[in-house]
Amino acid sequence: MQTNLINIDGVELWTEEFGHPSHPPVLLVMGSMSQGILWPDEFVGQLVAGGRRVIRYDHRDTGKSGTIDFDADPYTWHDIKDDVLRVMDAYGLESVHLVGHSAGGLISQLIAVERPERVRTLTVIGSSPLGGHEGEVIMRSLMGQPQPEGSLPPPLPEFVAYFTNAITSPPPAGRCEQIDELIAQARVLNGTALPFDEDAERQLAERVYERARDLSALVNHRRAAAADPGFEPEGVLHQVKAPTLVVEGTHEPAKPGHSAIIAERIPGAELLMIQDMGHMIAPQVCEPLAAAVLAHTEI
Repeated sequence: MQTNLINIDGVELWTEEFGHPSHPPVLLVMGSMSQGILWPDEFVGQLVAGGRRVIRYDHRDTGKSGTIDFDADPYTWHDIKDDVLRVMDAYGLESVHLVGHSAGGLISQLIAVERPERVRTLTVIGSSPLGGHEGEVIMRSLMGQPQPEGSLPPPLPEFVAYFTNAITSPPPAGRCEQIDELIAQARVLNGTALPFDEDAERQLAERVYERARDLSALVNHRRAAAADPGFEPEGVLHQVKAPTLVVEGTHEPAKPGHSAIIAERIPGAELLMIQDMGHMIAPQVCEPLAAAVLAHTEI
């Protein structure tokens, strides 16, 4: 394992590399406002044991990556998407097996459309279809507004209840409250089928808190999304050429049923439902998820 702090175009990104440099490269792209270490060590280790070179990284404004004065130097989700290419360039990789979770899956879909030569295979986990404007669906749910006909399926009631309360409550102040908030959020994203290990999640939340340069900076991802309404082009998923695996848990609370839509719109895509999995990559699903990614990236 080797960590690197890369700086391209003035963007400082913390990265971590595992496995032999000669092995097929797998680049892991985590979701919005999330650090790269939320790709579980167990999952990464199983990919490496299967003969893959694995790279994970912190998005800008998360973890050990650089923080940005958004008022002075605003950015958009297109910039966050281009950070994926910056990581690839820093490692001298012309193409990778691209694996994205949640909003990272959305980013990965767009890269597969725009830069097909850089994507060997595409794996999308717990995400929404590009052009589906999932953020608008969630906001209407939180505001108690009806969904227009043809919208994506809304999040489950427990997700809506938690985040409705979160956006109407004062932000957590201080270390203890912020860590408790991270744990509470993880409990919801875990879903209702798998046991939730609060002690393990507390250790992870403490790690997330301690390694962040500025935990409050992650809200800039929401500002970037608001500044970039054109991020999601519609009707383009048929252009994806990379062999695609789409993964969803049977107890997905945030984007239930979205993966089937992605798989339907990408030619030849395979849909995998993982029993009892929620939105987060819990320890219990690392083995089947890693096995699926290893099989998919043998192509």
